[in-house]
Amino acid sequence: MKKYWELFITFAKMGVLTFGGGMAMLPILQREVVENKHWADEEELTDYFAIGQCTPGIIAVNTATFIGQKLYGTVGGILATLGVVFPSLVIISLLAGLINNFADLAWVQNAFAGIQVCVCVLIFNAVAKLLKKSVVDKRTLVIFLLVLAGGCLLDVSPVVFVLLSALAGIVLKQLEVKRS
Repeated sequence: MKKYWELFITFAKMGVLTFGGGMAMLPILQREVVENKHWADEEELTDYFAIGQCTPGIIAVNTATFIGQKLYGTVGGILATLGVVFPSLVIISLLAGLINNFADLAWVQNAFAGIQVCVCVLIFNAVAKLLKKSVVDKRTLVIFLLVLAGGCLLDVSPVVFVLLSALAGIVLKQLEVKRS
């Protein structure tokens, strides 16, 4: 029972501390799941996050579900999911009645503007860490540059980029093996 409670509380803490959606949760997930709890390694977390983007629903919730399921099966997946969404449900329920009264206040608007900037920096730091661990050779650099260019220039679903990147990884690795 203790392991289930720890799983729920860990993801509930992440749910409380994350502003800005699933991408903003990436650095917190990396710190808690990889560095502190050792429930997954960097590569697994990156894979979960990529799959979480491709599957219907919220990236952070999908990723929490994958991690919980990996650790403790279906019960773990459910508890991790409930943990990550529970704080939002409570906070949104409380704020829903108050937000209309305070949304026009300058200090509230300024606070949200500051939070948005902070979230951008947190996402950038997480991306920089993942980039160092993911781009390890010419093959992965080519895939990265193509996806970066495609993401900047095209209006294409992330699912397409993930699927094409997986295919490119397989094909480029096979070509590399044949040359050896």
